[in-house]
Amino acid sequence: MSQSDFLPPERPGTAPYWDATRSRRLLLQRCRACGQLIHHPREACPHCLAQDFVWEESTGRGSVHAVSVHHRPFEVMTPQDCPYVVAFVDLDDGVRFLSDIVGPDRETAAVGDRVRLVWKPVAGGCHLPLFELDR
Repeated sequence: MSQSDFLPPERPGTAPYWDATRSRRLLLQRCRACGQLIHHPREACPHCLAQDFVWEESTGRGSVHAVSVHHRPFEVMTPQDCPYVVAFVDLDDGVRFLSDIVGPDRETAAVGDRVRLVWKPVAGGCHLPLFELDR
């Protein structure tokens, strides 16, 4: 199985998120009870445990909070996929997002670097949200 064969697990609480990726839109949940913006999609708010959300589209821009470069393939990866760069990205929208940084200069990613959202097609017409440096 390759990364492009990945089929996202759609559950009632995550279906709108994955459906939006089909049109390359990144949606975040906002809790109607406490107003907190939330990522990753969940069934209950991690702040107040309410279960009433609205979906808001993200700007897809942010900055690197933490970054790690990996030189060994992970599960569905091949050696040609390495090195790969994993980062926590603080989205301008106000949530922290775990994803890969891609692009030819990905290995130079550092804390504080600006990034922008890009998409990788996967099975079922969905896309994975990834980031590239925005220099």
